[in-house]
Amino acid sequence: MASSILILNGPNLNMLGRREPGIYGRASLDDIRDACVQKATALGLSADFRQSNHEGELVGWIQEAAGRFDGIIINAAAYTHTSVALRDALLAVALPAIEVHLSNIHAREDFRRHSYLGPAVRGMVAGFGAQSYLLAIDAIAHILNETTD
Repeated sequence: MASSILILNGPNLNMLGRREPGIYGRASLDDIRDACVQKATALGLSADFRQSNHEGELVGWIQEAAGRFDGIIINAAAYTHTSVALRDALLAVALPAIEVHLSNIHAREDFRRHSYLGPAVRGMVAGFGAQSYLLAIDAIAHILNETTD
C-alpha cells in the first residue's frame, strides 16, 4: 500500500502568482499542487493538497491526519510565526512533518525568522521557491522509507 502525505497551505497562498512575485515567484498554488501531485506519484506516494486562510481549519486537518496519512508537509505561511495551535496539533498527531517556505525566512524581516512549527517538524525547506515543495516531498519520502525498512 502506498504511503500518503497531506500537503497543507496557509493564509494568502491562494494568491500565489499575483502576490509579490519578486518574493514568492510567479507559480500559482494550482501550479504547485500539480507539480506536487506529479512528484509524489513518481515516488509512489499519494498526496492530498489543501489550502485554507483559517487557522482552525488547518488545525482540524492536522488532527484528522492521524491514522489517515503517513506524513505532513506544511507551508503555514504567516501562521508559521504566530500559531502555537498549529505547533501543538503537529506534536499531537506525531506524524513526520516537513515545514516548507517559498522564500528564505531567515533572510527576511525579523518577525519572519522565528517558526513556532520548528520544534514540531523533522526539518524545513526554505528559499527555493516552488521547488521547496518538491524538495520537501523528497525528504518526506526518504523519512517514510526509513520507517518501513
